[in-house]
Amino acid sequence: MAANCIFCKIIKGDIPSMKVFESDKTFAFLDINPLSYGHALVIPKHHGAKLTDIPDDSLTELLPVAAKIARASGAENYNILQNNGRIAHQVVDHVHIHMIPKPNEQEGLGISWPQQQGNKEKLQKLQEELKAKM
Repeated sequence: MAANCIFCKIIKGDIPSMKVFESDKTFAFLDINPLSYGHALVIPKHHGAKLTDIPDDSLTELLPVAAKIARASGAENYNILQNNGRIAHQVVDHVHIHMIPKPNEQEGLGISWPQQQGNKEKLQKLQEELKAKM
């Protein structure tokens, strides 16, 4: 854990939270500045700023816990969001997944999707590069 990380302090109990789930690897709590009623955060107990900083075994529960919270909230529509880096809208440098209910058009997450036209040759080259590195 990182001494100056707000989420690590929440995990340790140094900062109070509205905990909804805890295991040896995962901690989940309600967001104190929610985008909608039921907005929750699911975090690994292993500290890391970006998804690629977290060992695989510390990632295994994140999506299942987010799904359990979505079911428990009764949300019919919701977003699961995970940001990495400032220009990707990450504010806290500790990996976290948002479960954000979308009860109507006004509440919850608003998204712009600036689609680009795909170039088949560039995509094939990228596919080959990615497969080779995986």
